[in-house]
Amino acid sequence: MEKKKKVYVGMSADLIHPGHLNIIEEAAKYGRVVIGLLTDEAIASYKRLPCLTFDDRKKIVENLKSVDRVVAQETLDYVANLREIKPDYVVHGDDWRTGPQRETRARVIKTLAEWGGELIEPEYTKGFSSTALNKAAREIGTTPAVRMQKLRRLLQVKGLVRVMESHNGLSGLIVENAFVEKAGVRCEFDAMWLSSLTDSTAKGRPDTEYVDRTSRAATINEILDITTKPIIYDGDTGGVAEHFSMLVRTLERMGVSAVIIEDKQGLKQNSLYGTEKKQVLLPAKDMAHKIHAGKQAQVTGDFMVIARIESLIADHGMEDALERAVQYVEAGADAIMIHSRRESPEEVVRFAELFQKLPQQVPLVAVPSSYNAITERELEAAGFSVVIYANQLLRSAYPAMVRTAESILEHGRSKEADSFCMSIKEILEVSQ
Repeated sequence: MEKKKKVYVGMSADLIHPGHLNIIEEAAKYGRVVIGLLTDEAIASYKRLPCLTFDDRKKIVENLKSVDRVVAQETLDYVANLREIKPDYVVHGDDWRTGPQRETRARVIKTLAEWGGELIEPEYTKGFSSTALNKAAREIGTTPAVRMQKLRRLLQVKGLVRVMESHNGLSGLIVENAFVEKAGVRCEFDAMWLSSLTDSTAKGRPDTEYVDRTSRAATINEILDITTKPIIYDGDTGGVAEHFSMLVRTLERMGVSAVIIEDKQGLKQNSLYGTEKKQVLLPAKDMAHKIHAGKQAQVTGDFMVIARIESLIADHGMEDALERAVQYVEAGADAIMIHSRRESPEEVVRFAELFQKLPQQVPLVAVPSSYNAITERELEAAGFSVVIYANQLLRSAYPAMVRTAESILEHGRSKEADSFCMSIKEILEVSQ
């Protein structure tokens, strides 16, 4: 065939396998091969963030035999790239004739018709699956550096990063693997929140910073050992600046992506008590000093220090919250978490609106424990980049276990509790 003809092949190429090579070899029979490499943002819109960054994937694909050049495909839809490149052919495996990609295929055919282009569909290479290979890679595990970088990568490519609390290995597996399909798009949690409340409660201890850092580090290691998603650590107040610096280095070394510290002092009282318990705020300059100390201590540019503002919890008002936000960002905070105990999201949405008018911008974090009627779409529209579901797994587990215990006591046997429980076979397979 005339080698001046252009052939377009779209792929994510996170893990290259023989199926990719077969498609590229087939495409090369028709002309010069242009690979439309899906960006991280395009991939994250429908499934888990790829293991390799776009730049790393591009470097690999550029060096494959028969590839003439690589261009970024910024959406799942091919149309924009096709109209710009006007290829004579598009080559794709025949697996997309059915399933969620059917509509994409139809648009490709319609677009190619505008200049007489043709779709070539070689038989899909059986026995190889990027999804299966990625699953196998996750089972092998990840490195601290790769895991730590993922949170910043997610913030760059996703409108809203979805985070769920994890308090032990089992809940970590749930966050790692839980997903639903919505209109052909895989929806799952992006990261884990290691909450001091749920970690303490799971150990039967009060949420007053009673559980020490050694014990909490053990929980982190439980979760790190069997998961791959990034972790955000609840650092409570962070302690004095010197101790916080040491905490940052420890977390960074373990591969944790971020720590959140709150601007309170004295014996910790959970924020959702509101003013029922005395909430004493740390002077803003002292909190800023602590943030700066943490940023100075970190070794890489990937770790994040996130400042949690408690002004609305303590009824210090919106102006105080915004003034603190300015000082914390100037001190080096990588993101701001605004906390509220109100059932209405009105005050956090108002904070986000005012925050976005400030000269220095960083991502905003929401924790809708009390104002839980707000949707993720509404939070994103308000300007939030991260939503943390801070305690729902533990809160749902406890009443289920109490119900089972009471049923056994009531009936003097466990048969009636079977309807509340997963089967023995299922529990044996959870960690396999």
